[in-house]
Amino acid sequence: MPNRLATQTSPYLLQHAHNPVDWYPWGAEAFAAARLRNLPIFLSVGYSTCYWCHVMERESFENPALAARLNASFISIKIDREERPDVDEIYMLATQLMSGHGGWPMNVFLDPASLRPFWCGTYFPPEPRGSMPGFAQVLEVISDAWRHRQKDVLEQAEQLADAVRDQLAAARTPVPVGQPQVRHAIEQLMRLFDRTHGGFGGAPKFPQPVFMDFLLRARAHIEDPQTRAALDHAICHTLDRISIGGIHDHVGGGFHRYAVDATWTVPHFEKMLYDNAQLALVFARAARIYDDAWYRRIVRRTLDYVLREMTEPAAPGAAGFFSAQDAEVDHREGLNYLWTGEQFSQLLADDADFAREIYGLSAGPNFQDPHHPDEPARSVLRLKDRPDRLAQARQLPADELFARLDRVNERLLAARSQRKPPLTDDKVITSWNGLMIAALTEGAELLADDRYARAARAAARFIVEHMYDADGRLLRIGRNRQAHTPAFLEDHGALISALCALHRTGQREPGFDPLEAAVALAARARDAFADASGAYFDTREDQSDLFVRPRSTYDGAMPSGPALMLHALIDLAELTDDRGHADAAGRLLASVSADLARSPVACVHATHAILRLIASPLPSLADQIDDDAAADDDAAPSPDSPVQIFADAEQLTISPEQPGVVRVEMRIRPGYHIAAADAGPAGDGLLPLRVGLVRGQGVAVYADYPQGEPFGSDSGVRVYTGIIAFDVVIEHAPGVGAGPGEPVLGVTFQACTDTECLEPRTLALDILLHLEEH
Repeated sequence: MPNRLATQTSPYLLQHAHNPVDWYPWGAEAFAAARLRNLPIFLSVGYSTCYWCHVMERESFENPALAARLNASFISIKIDREERPDVDEIYMLATQLMSGHGGWPMNVFLDPASLRPFWCGTYFPPEPRGSMPGFAQVLEVISDAWRHRQKDVLEQAEQLADAVRDQLAAARTPVPVGQPQVRHAIEQLMRLFDRTHGGFGGAPKFPQPVFMDFLLRARAHIEDPQTRAALDHAICHTLDRISIGGIHDHVGGGFHRYAVDATWTVPHFEKMLYDNAQLALVFARAARIYDDAWYRRIVRRTLDYVLREMTEPAAPGAAGFFSAQDAEVDHREGLNYLWTGEQFSQLLADDADFAREIYGLSAGPNFQDPHHPDEPARSVLRLKDRPDRLAQARQLPADELFARLDRVNERLLAARSQRKPPLTDDKVITSWNGLMIAALTEGAELLADDRYARAARAAARFIVEHMYDADGRLLRIGRNRQAHTPAFLEDHGALISALCALHRTGQREPGFDPLEAAVALAARARDAFADASGAYFDTREDQSDLFVRPRSTYDGAMPSGPALMLHALIDLAELTDDRGHADAAGRLLASVSADLARSPVACVHATHAILRLIASPLPSLADQIDDDAAADDDAAPSPDSPVQIFADAEQLTISPEQPGVVRVEMRIRPGYHIAAADAGPAGDGLLPLRVGLVRGQGVAVYADYPQGEPFGSDSGVRVYTGIIAFDVVIEHAPGVGAGPGEPVLGVTFQACTDTECLEPRTLALDILLHLEEH
């Protein structure tokens, strides 16, 4: 029998609609049921193309015995993280703070009254496996704790919630920012640059187009020829390595999400709209700057893939773009994209030898499904070098090699189209569509191809005509002509910039003025998300289903909502005579300045906006930056913190065989103390000192905390005062899927005087973590 998820539109939730688990969607009905029965909420968050989400469903959520345990002792809620990025962000941070790592599926246990988390994890096998507890064991322990130690559980929930609030919602004192932060970001990225394989950091390798987009703009402001040449090398070497690697779908176009190795060879095979939009835009801008025909070809093939496989079949002139394609077919990861030499012989005739050599099959297979080791090895297609260089090495005209490669790809794509395709998540997401509209607009101009401009206008019209509610509010999700879920800040920011990009083309359609729509949307965004100071939150003020109103600053696979809105306001200031947009951009930048000054790379899309402001010919924009006041300050703490934190390394290299170690020193202002890592039996109401991840995944963090000293003569509480120092060890996290971007370490603590305790704080450490495959 179907459960309550059968009425949902999300493909991910519908995948779970026939589980024996009595799933609820996130909402008032589930909260009321949990409160009525005084049961903890089991919240499971994932998305339709998540491999390990599928695995846990098969192993645990389709298991009648485990489902019976869940149904008896918990109210179980399923969330599609792509529909509710706000909920995902809040509980992912809690998971990272508690466990030192994160990933999907994310499984969190909540207090039903407040929705605060008290225990967090990711994938669990049904029975214990290595260092991972079994899911049945987890359910038994959590259920027992809720029944017999509920007071302790609620105290832990409050401590964890305070730490999440400090990271996501605490107002920071603004600091001047400008050219020093831009320079610092460039220096950090150049230190992180992989000079052998391109990209930034080690395996798993994410393309991180937001870094490339920043560097493409930054290079124009570099006066020193050697420094500019170094940036050009980093940009082009990275784009070249990505484009020839297996992360690039050479047969069908487009890009997979990330590579599991350092050489970009074996991808995690899911394809996301936001990745392809941002990469198409970056390759288009690089093609224009460097006049590169290979990059132009990649732009065309990426956009053609989106039009062919990721575009909603709808009435002409109004069609949105789908969100993702799955990594697996028939429980086999990447099956649709893998090949053997025998298949090449059968399909390619006289071109078989050429194709085996050009795509690396002559060297033997490079992919063995780790989950099905008994199956034969196959090959992910990749090139040894750029095709123009391969043609030169073969003493062939480049056009001749490209023509032969096109013939091979056409035959392989025709054969692949006969295979069972991966699942396509066919929901339309407003922010992701905004990114793709901007990429299509850029591609149309670069390639002088009106197909892309028409597709961009059709998607914009689709959103404007079908993704608003009766009150004129923008909605985030559309599927089968049903739109729902009020849009978040990221949706407004991405769509405003997309509409501005359409306006810049100069092409107009009767009844549709993109700039007018962008101005109106900016006004609604200000009313819904901004406070009196000009700071923008990710969510609306009236959302009662969140225990914190988040205001993110760090970029991940998607740029942060405030950074997208900052660029949108700059776009509007450039296109209108309204100085109010420029002033709003300045206030928004001030609201994120403290986090940006602390880590310009983690906030790189906002750092990119600083470049736009500095270079603007408009005084209204350029005046928002005071370079003379911007401090080139590497200190980690914010000005109002009674605790300063320093580390003895700026970057660490971590491999599966060799963890990274950093010495952390904390200087506590006289008159203050912080709760020790083990605060003692009387310290249950205090948040203990913790070091963990505040962004990214793929590593586990451990610390050799000092013992602490007694607070008073008989309080039973242990604290730290003065200066303490300890080692932090960072290891590859076994069995934990990696997330976008490089991991960022943070220190969470609660500072107190003898009479009161401040709110818990989490300060990010400015340390670059370089993950290597081996």
